[in-house]
Amino acid sequence: MTAPYPLSVELGKVREFARATGITDPGYLEDPAPHIPPTFLRTVLFWRPDDWVSPLDALNLDPKRSLHGEQEFEFFGPPPRAGAELTVHTRLESVTEKQGRRGGTMKFIVVVEDFVDADGKLVARGRTTGIETGQAQQ
Repeated sequence: MTAPYPLSVELGKVREFARATGITDPGYLEDPAPHIPPTFLRTVLFWRPDDWVSPLDALNLDPKRSLHGEQEFEFFGPPPRAGAELTVHTRLESVTEKQGRRGGTMKFIVVVEDFVDADGKLVARGRTTGIETGQAQQ
């Protein structure tokens, strides 16, 4: 597990995300404290502190062979609202390998992000599966 970091759910970012993804529901665009759209949590992960260390760093993955495989979210109650102050806890859940059809070994990496509110309650969980493709055998 890496060091947790704070995350402020900013109203402007919620609205910007809603517009960028084509959401027209006034609940997201006009409410003074809207719930976040469910996939909003994926984008906020790009706002981590500059000194944050990813659990993936130790795996020495080749970015030229890496891709995003799957994303899922689980909410433990209503989604957080704009104005919420959360803490994000990130951990490496698993690394598995599978022989690729075109040769080489593929790695499947699952990273979990837990979003905890100011009271210490788990409000959401994101699970990301990354894939490092195998190199074709010569």
